[in-house]
Amino acid sequence: MKRILVGYDGSENAERALDFAIELASKFSARLFVVEVIDLTLFYNSGVLPPLEATKSLEEKAKKDVKKAIEKAKSKGVDTEGITLEGDPAHSILEFAKDNQVDVIVIGSRGLSKVQRIFLGSVSNKIVQESRIPVIVVK
Repeated sequence: MKRILVGYDGSENAERALDFAIELASKFSARLFVVEVIDLTLFYNSGVLPPLEATKSLEEKAKKDVKKAIEKAKSKGVDTEGITLEGDPAHSILEFAKDNQVDVIVIGSRGLSKVQRIFLGSVSNKIVQESRIPVIVVK
């Protein structure tokens, strides 16, 4: 295991996934990719372009989140790279993993209720269902 990807958004569950991924990367002397995806699909799917201010705000938040995660990982001696992408989170993470020959994906569970899961699904569920590499879902 030489390349680990952690899906990150600054949430409590993402923090737990990051901590797990840092520990895993440290144990295997692996490179850690911290990936945050700016999800504008709700706007695009509704046919409405997102306001420029909203897009900039989301980009700034993502960059700040990733920077914080990189600092945390590097403070533990882990070789880390941060990436922000735009698009559908599950699809973007899976594409990045494929393009960068990632060995395992670590992602936090959102903890959606059964009803929410039926109607909305979750990023972690989509990744687990569609990934061709191992996925670790951290609760």
